[in-house]
Amino acid sequence: MNDKFNVLGEPLALCSCTPLTGFYRDGYCRSDQQDLGRHIICAEVTADFLAFTLMQGNDLSTPRPEFGFPGLNPGDRWCLCAERWKEAWQAGCAPMVVLSSCEQSALEVVSLEVLQLYAVGS
Repeated sequence: MNDKFNVLGEPLALCSCTPLTGFYRDGYCRSDQQDLGRHIICAEVTADFLAFTLMQGNDLSTPRPEFGFPGLNPGDRWCLCAERWKEAWQAGCAPMVVLSSCEQSALEVVSLEVLQLYAVGS
């Protein structure tokens, strides 16, 4: 797949294929210089988070078939922009994260200690 590592220092694990996520739509929350949004945090989205991100101008609930985007539902796993996850955390509505699927560079934005507070099983 690639040589990326997760926030635990292990090989990066798959986030989701249903729906297919990731900047490269390969199921992995990995980034490089092309991904300006840094979609590197694998989260299980919630209704609260979906409402929050909609208020920020990013509608993740509405399907956009022309872009191959099915729209997200609570419980779906999705690669989120690290800064958006941090904003949601600061607003008190951050979704849970899958540590094994969060790219290591997420630690430049959010500490491991904070991410661990929101960790779910793989």
